[in-house]
Amino acid sequence: MKPPRRRCGLLAVLVALIVLASLQIQYHHLKDDRLNGDHTFATTTTIDQVQWRTGAEGLPRGIVHSHSDMYLRPLWDSGANPKNKNDNHTALLAMAVGISQMQNVDVMAHKFLNQNYTVMLFHYDGNVDGWRNLEWSDKAIHILAHNQTKWWFAKRFLHPDVVAIYDFIFLWDEDLGVDNFDPRRYLDIMVSEGLEITQPALDPDLSTDIHHRITIRNKMAKVHRRIYDSRASMNCSDESKGPPCTGWVEGMAPVFSQAAWRCVWHLIQVQILISSLLGN
Repeated sequence: MKPPRRRCGLLAVLVALIVLASLQIQYHHLKDDRLNGDHTFATTTTIDQVQWRTGAEGLPRGIVHSHSDMYLRPLWDSGANPKNKNDNHTALLAMAVGISQMQNVDVMAHKFLNQNYTVMLFHYDGNVDGWRNLEWSDKAIHILAHNQTKWWFAKRFLHPDVVAIYDFIFLWDEDLGVDNFDPRRYLDIMVSEGLEITQPALDPDLSTDIHHRITIRNKMAKVHRRIYDSRASMNCSDESKGPPCTGWVEGMAPVFSQAAWRCVWHLIQVQILISSLLGN
């Protein structure tokens, strides 16, 4: 039998080796996590949900939210959803605007606010105060950044998680005429036809700047997805599969479903911004 003192020494060495091995394993795990970008606020995506590891897992259900919205909520607000109970849709109208187009934007904003849709203005000319006299100004969201396009604003302020509460996103230019446009009726058509990305047709009697015939209103149909044209180098027929003969939506007045916007937002890159600046 070994002396008691020697047994204690061997036992102490064995415990020390186990502790060191455990620390070494933890160190390698932490190192791998850091290299892989796994920080405190990292997310783990599953098929049907996003699990947030924020250290708030023990909080009661309903406190942690992964999405937000653009509804304005004063300090005294009850938090009720301002959606029109008679409307089946929620929608956001976002536009890059300058003070020179205020009169036209005023008409457009009224159309959407009257339906309890949200209006967001991206001010590229720096003039926000010039809009304060409009009766609906305090109901809109104002964002300022000098000399930027609507695509630049959209990439930075319309993240899909932020606008996930909206069924449709209108990302429009500021100079569109909407005298004969009804937002609610338009969205009803999108839903009934199962459309994901669309634009309102242009009235040839009112629009002087029409670049593609497919964008002209067809008075004989509720929607149209293709155009027939054989002028010059154009050859649009039943066999045509791509733009500008079929499936064509211009960048001036696109309307996205929530699902489509989640895809499109990730595709907005520098090339689109440059194209928009050049007017293409």
